[in-house]
Amino acid sequence: MKKLGNNYIIIICLLLLFSCDDQLNVEPTLSISEETALTSEANVKKLLIGVYQIDGSRNSHGGYVQIMSDLLGSDKHVSWNGTFTEPREALTKTMVVNNFLIAVIWNNLYKVISQCNLVLDNLNLISDSAEKSRIEGEARFLRAFNYFELVRLYGNEVKGVPLRLKSISDYGGDLNISRSIASEIYTAIQDDIDKAIAMLPDENDFFADKYAALALKARVNLYVGKYAEARDAAHLVISNNKYSLSASFEDAFNHDANGEEDIYAMQVTSQSGENQLIQMYASEGNGGRGGDISINQAYLDIFDDPNDERGHFYYENEKGDLLSSKYTNQFGNVPIFRLAEMILIRAECNQRLNTSIGNKPLDDVNAIRDRSGANKLSSISLVKIIEERQRELAFEGFAIYDIKRIKANIAGFPYNSPKLVMPIPQAEMDANKLMEQNDGY
Repeated sequence: MKKLGNNYIIIICLLLLFSCDDQLNVEPTLSISEETALTSEANVKKLLIGVYQIDGSRNSHGGYVQIMSDLLGSDKHVSWNGTFTEPREALTKTMVVNNFLIAVIWNNLYKVISQCNLVLDNLNLISDSAEKSRIEGEARFLRAFNYFELVRLYGNEVKGVPLRLKSISDYGGDLNISRSIASEIYTAIQDDIDKAIAMLPDENDFFADKYAALALKARVNLYVGKYAEARDAAHLVISNNKYSLSASFEDAFNHDANGEEDIYAMQVTSQSGENQLIQMYASEGNGGRGGDISINQAYLDIFDDPNDERGHFYYENEKGDLLSSKYTNQFGNVPIFRLAEMILIRAECNQRLNTSIGNKPLDDVNAIRDRSGANKLSSISLVKIIEERQRELAFEGFAIYDIKRIKANIAGFPYNSPKLVMPIPQAEMDANKLMEQNDGY
């Protein structure tokens, strides 16, 4: 492959050209090869920009990760009306090993990780110490974020996923790799996050900054049950006064640029970026396929106040189906971390620990409710906080993860059912002799 020049468009075109590589053991997105292109500081920086492009594609945090995890964690709240069978398999808990979307999610998450490994292994090319620290922090944040998705979607409390923390230099060698245990994956994730927090600046345009890394730390620690760590990280995000709740619930979504409560978002414009959530949630008039995913009465029943804006945050398509109003701007950014999530994490962790760091749990929850016009609660409990998460964060990719961490049931399946874990893609099983399939597949 020819050495890349200084044209950013070439980088993106090559990233897209090689996006069809579909196995963990295939050299990831050969837009820049280690031998020919990673020979200058400029090219390392370009490679990092390309990582954001990969991570924000429809096959990952541009939509499919959130869509599949929400369908997997749903029962009667939504219906799948689309013609594609792959999302329907997630909703009905009948996934198969050759599910195309499950494969492209796996591939894309590992492409991000592989490119991050290349960046991290070539930091010596960065001359300025501050720039080097920032680039390392961003790469570690992105690697941790993608491993977190992988281990939750394709792993369980014991089984993890293959762990590669170094770039591959010899693609002619033995590339077979076994699955690491889940605890090893989480150790690597936590290490990357802590280093990212220390290295990232407070401000970094729309790229990952210190507070995005702190938000990821809060989310990860909530999921693994380290509540003090989750609470403290969320509190640091909230208390820095960089973000504020939008004036209304509606104002929190469909932004052309990051909104006041967006801590980190995937960037979408008419020229670049992808918002697959629009494709599957929106009507044709709003740029979607007409309403592949529609809201059912069971979802509306979770709202306890008729004045709650969130309980009316939908519209009808041409067929009379109810569609979420969270996704109506075809070129709107995809929110990844919002301030509302951090407030709910702090409230839940304070409630679990009987503490009031930053605020009382009741006051935090009421701040969220007040913003949406819902009546304030007079008392608080863990159950009420979990219910508030359902109302506030619906259709943003949290459903199956909350089911698993609170050990609830969904569609008659217990939280630890193999049916709630995605299968390892068949192509990966065929390519990797050491790969072990998930139970039940």
